[in-house]
Amino acid sequence: MIFVTGGTGFLGSYILQELVLQGRPVRALRRNLSFPFYLHPALLDKISWVEGDLLDISGLMENLSGCSQIIHAAGFVSFNPSDKKKLFQVNIEGTANLVNAAIESGISDFVHVSSVSALGRNENSKPIDEEKKWAGNDGQSNYGISKYFGEMEVWRGMGEGLTPLILNPSTLLGYGDWSETSCGLFKTAYREFPWYMGGTNGFADVEDSARAIISLMNSGIRNERFIISAENRSYREIFNWMAAGFGKKHPTRNAGPFLAGLAWRKEKIKSLFSRKKSLITKESVAIAVTKSSYDNHKMLRALPSFHFRSLEDSIFEACLKYVKNPQPL
Repeated sequence: MIFVTGGTGFLGSYILQELVLQGRPVRALRRNLSFPFYLHPALLDKISWVEGDLLDISGLMENLSGCSQIIHAAGFVSFNPSDKKKLFQVNIEGTANLVNAAIESGISDFVHVSSVSALGRNENSKPIDEEKKWAGNDGQSNYGISKYFGEMEVWRGMGEGLTPLILNPSTLLGYGDWSETSCGLFKTAYREFPWYMGGTNGFADVEDSARAIISLMNSGIRNERFIISAENRSYREIFNWMAAGFGKKHPTRNAGPFLAGLAWRKEKIKSLFSRKKSLITKESVAIAVTKSSYDNHKMLRALPSFHFRSLEDSIFEACLKYVKNPQPL
């Protein structure tokens, strides 16, 4: 039995789908009654769901009973400064609790789904690889800091009996809830937002990433980390492909650092009056104007038969699903 956290999240739900398609017995942790609407109900019925919380250690111990593997895909994603406490609580304390519960339960096989944000930003133009050393908290997002220290809890567990596998996905694209996480990029393109940021980033199809995670888990490789990223692309390219997939206008205005800075300050002022969290923050803007790239050669060497689909094709397929199944704007 494989115990999966984060099964109702974007990547976690597709990890569950891949496990079910492979006929693997799965027990998935959820915090409430919500299920991913974008997965087929027949898949959800084949999963043993349990309610619980990463901050409830005794509950974790109970839910781990009878399991032999753990895939920790749960995490909180936010680039809003007001969410710092929750980021650290979920991504660091929650991970530490699961590591401790695994050790106490005698489960050594621990697959930790982290993020490329845990590797930090690069100081030069070279692609970031798995050997990248954390350069310190200065200039990093609170999300990245929380994922880095979450990983430290997993490596600490290795010294206490865990045999971990750490995976660092880049920005994930695909069909999901476009009011959350990176799926919001599709919503932005659909609404014909005229501005684009000048940065670059690593991107990968979410279903491909789930397949890669399970393939690496099945490979038996442990005590290693792998970056999961298909292509390094500019945000303008990504938005152009999304706009084309929706039949919408392409963004034409470059929001450079100055205009981007004005945007997040304007959103911050608006949030003070509306009491709603800003959609554009200083951290999210910093990421969108940064030229980041990631090296996926280690993963491809470990999985020589694995291939990512092209991002352009993946985005077009996702756009068709968003149009066929419209979501609130």
